[in-house]
Amino acid sequence: MIGKLRGIVESYGEDYIILDVNGVGYQVHCSARTLQALPAAGDAATLSIETYVREDQIKLFGFASDAEREWFRLLQTVQGVGAKVALSVLGMLKVPELASAIAMRDKATVQRVPGVGAKVAERIVTELKDKVPAFADIDPAAVHLAGALDEKRAPRPVMDAVSALVNLGYGQPQAAAAIAAASRSAGEGADTATLIRQGLKELAR
Repeated sequence: MIGKLRGIVESYGEDYIILDVNGVGYQVHCSARTLQALPAAGDAATLSIETYVREDQIKLFGFASDAEREWFRLLQTVQGVGAKVALSVLGMLKVPELASAIAMRDKATVQRVPGVGAKVAERIVTELKDKVPAFADIDPAAVHLAGALDEKRAPRPVMDAVSALVNLGYGQPQAAAAIAAASRSAGEGADTATLIRQGLKELAR
């Protein structure tokens, strides 16, 4: 199986490049983000590769990093997500953005991806929530709070404070993260007003 290719970019297609490796031209399918990051034709490039072997074809998918390739594999463990949708997700969202969206159960962000409807977005954030890799830079307290909010287990002042920040125009993930930080600094018994004030200070940083 091919795991990495290093060669010269020969040409670009709509969703692929031809990579010349010692005289052999490999057709490598890439996300829009990866294609944009690659150099011009004639320059050298290195791609992490995922090899698909089928009865009627061998298909190569290329990624700018091993982390992006791991996410490509992980996304396809979700029902309804194939290679095309996984590439579309990675073309729209950077790896840290995707990891954060899943950890915070931010379905709206995932649903912005072309080809991803409400049901698929729901499955992605639900089925992968316990599999977010360690390279995601996410506040564990915010993740815990997001889960509590999702299951309506957070204290009423906390839920009211998050709701207030959302009503002010902040996104649910940002509001949850801010109130998570506010809860740590203000203590468990803090009232809604205190949490809102502290949360706004966190967002202003």
